[in-house]
Amino acid sequence: MKNHHINFVGWLLFIVSAIGFIIASVGSFWAMFGSVFFLVACLVFLIPFFRND
Repeated sequence: MKNHHINFVGWLLFIVSAIGFIIASVGSFWAMFGSVFFLVACLVFLIPFFRND
């Protein structure tokens, strides 16, 4: 696998873990806030994978 593919798979795993944190934090405002913030940050880091240079 190329480094590009490995990085992409790594970020997808981070997104899956962020979704798991969101599910686990239902009922706790601050935990939910942090989990959603983490998910958004992961999505922002994925932007370069979909942009054309």
